[in-house]
Amino acid sequence: MTQAGIILGFFSIFGMLGSMIGGALTDKLGRRSLILFGLVLSALSTLSLGLVDQYWMLFPLAVLTGLLSDISHPAHQAMIADILPEQQRAEGFGILRVVANIAWIIGPIIGGLIANRSYLYLFILDAIISCFVAVLFYLFIPETMPETATSTENQSVLQTFAGYRDVLKNLAYVAFISASMLMLLAYQQMYSSLSVYLRDNHSIDPQGYGFLMSTSAVTVILFQFWVTRRIKNHPPFLMMALGSVFYMVGFGLFGFVAAYWLFALNIVLVTIGEMIIMPTSQALAANFAPEDKRGRYMAVFGLTWGIPSIFGPGAAGLILDNLDPNLLWYFAGIACAVAALAYTGLHLRLGSQKRFKPSQVEEQLIPAD
Repeated sequence: MTQAGIILGFFSIFGMLGSMIGGALTDKLGRRSLILFGLVLSALSTLSLGLVDQYWMLFPLAVLTGLLSDISHPAHQAMIADILPEQQRAEGFGILRVVANIAWIIGPIIGGLIANRSYLYLFILDAIISCFVAVLFYLFIPETMPETATSTENQSVLQTFAGYRDVLKNLAYVAFISASMLMLLAYQQMYSSLSVYLRDNHSIDPQGYGFLMSTSAVTVILFQFWVTRRIKNHPPFLMMALGSVFYMVGFGLFGFVAAYWLFALNIVLVTIGEMIIMPTSQALAANFAPEDKRGRYMAVFGLTWGIPSIFGPGAAGLILDNLDPNLLWYFAGIACAVAALAYTGLHLRLGSQKRFKPSQVEEQLIPAD
């Protein structure tokens, strides 16, 4: 497990680097070419993982696969921002979340069946599917980069990468990213430390934990559309604060309760927060970004997941191994409370700007015929 953890750490680090490279290239070369590039090379690099049988060989492959697997992520998010107007972006990202959770339920079942025959088949099938999707993408999806963003094409590659300085000079966006990192530091514990905590402190086996995660995924599939439609008419930063409060209560209660049904209730609370936060945060990141820097803004937004994934599991492990395990959830609740206060401050500072007004307000601004 220690060796696996080291390899996964390499994936995370170089995945972030790949995302930053991809963000700049998305603004320079366009969304379509980066997505096609990412699909094909990700297929090849992933297939190579299934062909090695020496531990040391996994290190260069983790570097390569981390870079190539994440290089197109900013392009995907920038394309959604290109296609949809500001007032519909949260719903668009909500649809992607439903699709992702359907895959979350179906994928492990298929993967388990295939792995029983051969782990190599998993990597081969992954490569085939990625290439098939690349063909579909090539045939049916056009370039979406706005014409107003084509000024980046005349820049050198170094000038394009230097544009990250402009992103980091946007202090409001940096504050939004920082609050999101703090909130996701707590959220990621659901997929890393929670299973160990429930096993070692409450004798809940992996099957019981798996049922909790499946419940979360089914809840998203059933209610994400409904939740997104309800929250789109409310100030987005306040919705981020509300979602963080659900996280605060849901994660914090893990340190106080001991019954399985209460753990299930905690997961429901966290999932409600997740359904509010995930599409809203992606839409906000897109609304922060100028058209000619969408790729780079979305790449920096990706750090909200990447940086906590590097430090979060290790910090949680130190707490679980050396301190009262319940402290992990108290700290998680405090982190979410601070994030909620930060989002509230951002609402007071930016909520009156047109790009951050809720959809209902935007519709009222459109004159009648």
